[in-house]
Amino acid sequence: MSTVRHLGEPHHDGSALYVSDQRPELGARVTLWLRAPVAAGVAGVHVRAVHDGEPRYAEARVDPARRGAGGYGRGDVWWRAEITAVNPVTPYRFLLHTRTGQKWLTAAGLAAHDLTDAGDFRLVCHEPPPSWLAGAIVYQIFPDRFDRSGARPEPPGWALPRDWDRDPVIPSGPGTSTQFYGGDLDGLTRRLDHISGLGADTVYLTPFFPARSNHRYDASTFEHVDPLLGGDAALHRLSGALHARGMRLIGDITTNHCGDAHEWFTTAVSNVRAPEREMFYFDPATGDYESWWGVKTLPKLNWGSALVRERMTAVLKRWLGPLDGWRVDVANMTGRRAADDHLHEVAALLRAELGPGAALIAEHNHDASPDLDRDGWHGTMNYGGFTRPVWAWLRGPETDLEHFLGVPGGIPERDGLATLATFRSFAAHLSWRSYVHSWQLLDSHDSPRVRTVTGSRERHLLAAGLQATLPGTPMIFAGSEFGLTGVNGEHSRTPMPWNRPGDRDQATLAAYRELFGLRRAEPALRHGGLRWLHADADCLVFARETYGESIVVCVRRAPGEPLTLGEHLTGLYHAPDGDVIPGDGPSLSVWRTSG
Repeated sequence: MSTVRHLGEPHHDGSALYVSDQRPELGARVTLWLRAPVAAGVAGVHVRAVHDGEPRYAEARVDPARRGAGGYGRGDVWWRAEITAVNPVTPYRFLLHTRTGQKWLTAAGLAAHDLTDAGDFRLVCHEPPPSWLAGAIVYQIFPDRFDRSGARPEPPGWALPRDWDRDPVIPSGPGTSTQFYGGDLDGLTRRLDHISGLGADTVYLTPFFPARSNHRYDASTFEHVDPLLGGDAALHRLSGALHARGMRLIGDITTNHCGDAHEWFTTAVSNVRAPEREMFYFDPATGDYESWWGVKTLPKLNWGSALVRERMTAVLKRWLGPLDGWRVDVANMTGRRAADDHLHEVAALLRAELGPGAALIAEHNHDASPDLDRDGWHGTMNYGGFTRPVWAWLRGPETDLEHFLGVPGGIPERDGLATLATFRSFAAHLSWRSYVHSWQLLDSHDSPRVRTVTGSRERHLLAAGLQATLPGTPMIFAGSEFGLTGVNGEHSRTPMPWNRPGDRDQATLAAYRELFGLRRAEPALRHGGLRWLHADADCLVFARETYGESIVVCVRRAPGEPLTLGEHLTGLYHAPDGDVIPGDGPSLSVWRTSG
């Protein structure tokens, strides 16, 4: 069996254990540490930092004060050097002088050959994300399907009324976007004990503006909350209840488009001389307009227009107070059309206008790295670097889905080595800052449910264990804690089973509470670095580390050989104390190093 062991390799990541200043200002001197096991044979270290496009080298020295830091591997040698954050993003890497020759250590790993700068570590000096964001646990809610208060508004003319507990969701075809179950914001407010009981402290709402669909991505105005959800007053009640608990609320904004019933667009359509005409892409010959993926109910905004910039920034700022930030729908397409590419300046504009206390998370379902580590989005929804590799490793043997968020061919079946390679490949192209502020999700309102992908509770909980213990911000889609199923995004928007005990998997709920409660309780799981220790086809082992401790996590999708990693381990979750990691599987085990 192929195996990768990183236990004996030198290590660095961007966490506080290895980088002295997590929020450096331009021109700051920053201390870096590199950790080298004695067996690695490291005799000398230089740091290469790029200043104004030119590499500079600084010699590192052994730091005797660091011996024993980090808990795991207490006999390792720590090397220390200082560099200057010369540019808003300062790339750096380590040159190791070993018994077997020179090696490079970058975020992509250890290499005995020269390699490009794409995987270098990064110091980022842009205004940092809000301090609360890195430790958050996010709970996503699709308002029409979460809960209803006592109010029963008359369904609108566009709606296909559905019974909450008797009518199943239509997964595709006619009626998907108009089926209406009638969830509202006051219904959500009365379920906050459930949300906080999972360890979540941040609620993310998909759009709440008036529209002509259940998903509301076709907003007819950004000026008020849909009366079907309870109106502005209900949003303020929800926000007040969350803030009273020390929790936060994130909204969902469509910066790429609005709805075809939006007042901006209806004005632009009805009057070719209206100022709003420049806010959209109209063909001067035919009068036709650009829309998202050709869906004519979603006309695309033209961010080359000063009026779009003025009005959209006003919208995002207006709702701060009730909201603590925004998730940006199809952020990767915002401001981009043919030769136009305004995305980076748009992201920077929105971040500057919102100020340092508001979160700004970009939807992106493949490689977001070219759009991060700038002065715009704080992070992304990490489908490519987290969801896809977890699904590919833990997919059920009978899983039969047509595609993965548009990638043809269904969900590939991959082993632990390929899974680790994907994790590391995506993380290597982001700064640690962007990585830990990105949302690590197992599913969402746009994807199949993780229970459908994994095919069993057992594998579902292995996936949840990875979500609860790896770096990044966990995002739980409402209902996954009950083991709800769904073959696509629409099908996954199942009404919550508050009154359907048979649809609530209590064992899954209990495990979610325990896993994310553990993350909430353990600083190393929320803020520690990440060191991969072992990988084979069916097993992944890693450590989350702060200066004072290491937490070791082992995830096995099948039984395997016991592992000896050389430290005494104190069990935290489904784990015996001892010096050996058992080979039982499928299993998820968590230890704290001791002694």
